[in-house]
Amino acid sequence: MLRRILFTLLPFCSLLWWGCALAAPATGLSRVGYSIQVGAFAEVTNAERLTTTLQTKGVEAFYFKKENGVYAVRFGDFPKKDVARKSAEKLVSEKIISAYYIAPPYCVTPMDKPSAPAPPAGKIGKVAKKGEECIVPKADREMGGIAARTAERFVGIPYRWGGTNVVDGMDCSGFARAVFNLCGVNIPRTSGEQFQTGQTIDKGELRDGDLVFFGDSASRINHVGIYVGEGRFVHAPRRGDDIKISRVDESYFEKRFIGARRYF
Repeated sequence: MLRRILFTLLPFCSLLWWGCALAAPATGLSRVGYSIQVGAFAEVTNAERLTTTLQTKGVEAFYFKKENGVYAVRFGDFPKKDVARKSAEKLVSEKIISAYYIAPPYCVTPMDKPSAPAPPAGKIGKVAKKGEECIVPKADREMGGIAARTAERFVGIPYRWGGTNVVDGMDCSGFARAVFNLCGVNIPRTSGEQFQTGQTIDKGELRDGDLVFFGDSASRINHVGIYVGEGRFVHAPRRGDDIKISRVDESYFEKRFIGARRYF
């Protein structure tokens, strides 16, 4: 039952960490540790309200739509489960959250007994030498495609990264960061920093999960989206606007296209 709940909560993102490494430069990238997930909100405004509350306390939280259609809030990047639990309990004592779920990270190290069969992909395993839970990635699925499908689930949601306490222009990069976080990897916070990491990709070589950047120049990036195939990308257009799908070759975006980056 726990495993079933886990994969209802997680958007079925899978990093290709098992037996391989990121193909792109690692600078600016890191694996997400344990995180805290709260809520099963029927209304997105409730998830947004909790996210804003956490953001005002300096907690980098984000909300997302689960596969069953309800909304949840996710935050934190903790090295150990106990550390995550203590942080969550502190927020409970402050009456900011109530029930919570601690999401384990993805496994990136061999199992405790390498000679023994590894758990089936997608099941809960153990981090070598630490004995803590982690998710065994599904190595037969590309992370890019999974990230793209996760991004598409946000379409139609009025997205506001951090409510009113974050400057305009942060929503688009915050949205990209949220999607990648759900897929187990941290990317930089701003679109300019995101543009400086990863592998440079030509426009004609775009594939699912690549980030596409727009602006006045490489030093003045002001928008980013997640490529989802067939010339389309998902993005947060402006503060409070719905997440939507646009085309890279639309006149507005074509004139402002600066480049693309791949992180895996």
